[in-house]
Amino acid sequence: MIAQVRSDRARARAARLLVSLAMALLLAPIAAHAQDTTHAVRIGLTYQPGTKPGVIVLAVRGAWGDSIQGLIARDLDYGDRVDVIGLPGSPAASSIQNMAPGVSYPLWKSLGAAAVVQATVTSAGVHVAVHDVTGSKTLQVADFPLPPAGGSGDWRLAVHGISDQVEQWITGTLGVAATRILFVRAGRVYVVDSDGWGERQVTDAGLSLSPAWAPDGHTISYSVLGSRGWSIVTKDVAGGAARTLPSTTTGLNTTPAFAPTGGTIAYSHGDEAGTDLMLVDLAGGAPRRITVGHGSDNTTPEFSPDGRRIAFTSGRAGHPEVYIMDLDGSNVELLTPFNFGDQNYRSNPDWAPDAQHIAFESQIGGMFQIMVISLRDRSVKQLTSEGVNEDPAWAPDARHLVFTSSRTGVKQLYILDSESGRARQLTHAGGSRLAAWSHTLVRGR
Repeated sequence: MIAQVRSDRARARAARLLVSLAMALLLAPIAAHAQDTTHAVRIGLTYQPGTKPGVIVLAVRGAWGDSIQGLIARDLDYGDRVDVIGLPGSPAASSIQNMAPGVSYPLWKSLGAAAVVQATVTSAGVHVAVHDVTGSKTLQVADFPLPPAGGSGDWRLAVHGISDQVEQWITGTLGVAATRILFVRAGRVYVVDSDGWGERQVTDAGLSLSPAWAPDGHTISYSVLGSRGWSIVTKDVAGGAARTLPSTTTGLNTTPAFAPTGGTIAYSHGDEAGTDLMLVDLAGGAPRRITVGHGSDNTTPEFSPDGRRIAFTSGRAGHPEVYIMDLDGSNVELLTPFNFGDQNYRSNPDWAPDAQHIAFESQIGGMFQIMVISLRDRSVKQLTSEGVNEDPAWAPDARHLVFTSSRTGVKQLYILDSESGRARQLTHAGGSRLAAWSHTLVRGR
């Protein structure tokens, strides 16, 4: 009997070990430098579908504690998947700030919380515990390192990374706070954190347009006007010299897009015969033409997440529409609904990371609006209606979009939650446009 009990206990320990190992493997690529001390056996709370769980971010004691608490709370709020209780200006804000340290599930439940984030500053960074209030237990625990320079750009990105991990623990979906956005203003390329902080200029010479991120999260590409025309260049967003693609030194070369592997770029090449799409390997070799426009314009290529297809804008029907085709240019298919009218103009597609939707801009009532089409049933949803709205680009979570809007009277960038319709302004200097959202989480500057 004793031997049987010991055997059962051994099997139970082995089962728990396998679960812990599986969780560690799942979390390792996401929280790359976090020391995982997780005891839970699943990710995410259990809550009613279609609702947002209430979350409290407790006050953080120690150096830069207020900033850590504020960043995590705001990041979770911007993620649109939870209802953050106690945001600055809310009725519960002072109660949260003055709440005594320690675990108090009845009190948290009385405030409407389904989860509570408890962070403690340590000598190396931050110790974070997330509590499941309904279950009266700890959901996840981990230690995260932080750079020593509190408040710096790298420090903020590290805290954003904590927020993203916390969002996954609570909702099962990784957040996108530790990402950045490229855009153009006055012919220069800029980069800004996804919360609008740390805007800085990336290019300083020549007229630049159409920035794009490589999958590595630090290489970018854009088109620049030189003495011989528009060329495609690549560079590291942190600095250094730009490298011109040899195949793009003459003619009109614009709208570059990286393949998911990062080794290939698609771009638009214009000459007297029209504008066509080209593919070029960054390792070298001649470009390959994948459209034959016969005098029409084919522009703005965007790869599908698996890299097998390309969405693009073409005027082959006599006006711009969005098409999709195989990587080699075969099996061209009209994507956007075609109807005869004087406002048929659909362009600038962006393929969602979940591969299920494509966003584009469409002219409605004389003004451009952001639309999304489902690749499953071809249903179309209009996301904007206020002002002129253009150039949509998906976040890595396939839920949020950044776009250009004139709703304030000048062009600015806005971020939109495609599910709730909630929008927030990202930039505050006029003329911001042509945004591109980094595909992966940023690990430094």
